[in-house]
Amino acid sequence: MSSVIRHVTIDSHDAYALGSFWAEVLELPLHPEDFPGDPEAVIEGAGLLFVTVPDAKAVKNRVHFDLQPQDRTRDEEVVRLLGLGAVLVDDRRNADGTGWAVLADIEGNEFCVERSKAEREG
Repeated sequence: MSSVIRHVTIDSHDAYALGSFWAEVLELPLHPEDFPGDPEAVIEGAGLLFVTVPDAKAVKNRVHFDLQPQDRTRDEEVVRLLGLGAVLVDDRRNADGTGWAVLADIEGNEFCVERSKAEREG
């Protein structure tokens, strides 16, 4: 039998704070046993594990998330995420509606917001 990926682990300065940010982004709960100050935080529904490490982020991520909004447009999702504390890093959106936006989370980890399925089909 083969292995499965149980979690994608993300190093962080504050596991609970970063996990809480991503829980809001994904609209999924943190594990009920995770609390501020804990060295780990888990979003089981997304398979994400955040761990506190002493090292600061130094370079661009080698792996990043590409988010596809499910019930709103790409631009509406960008506005929502900016309201949660994300920062726009690079705007790759085009006048014809194609493209994506590169954002960074509250610890500087880059991620992209793509067009929704409806926008891709429309």
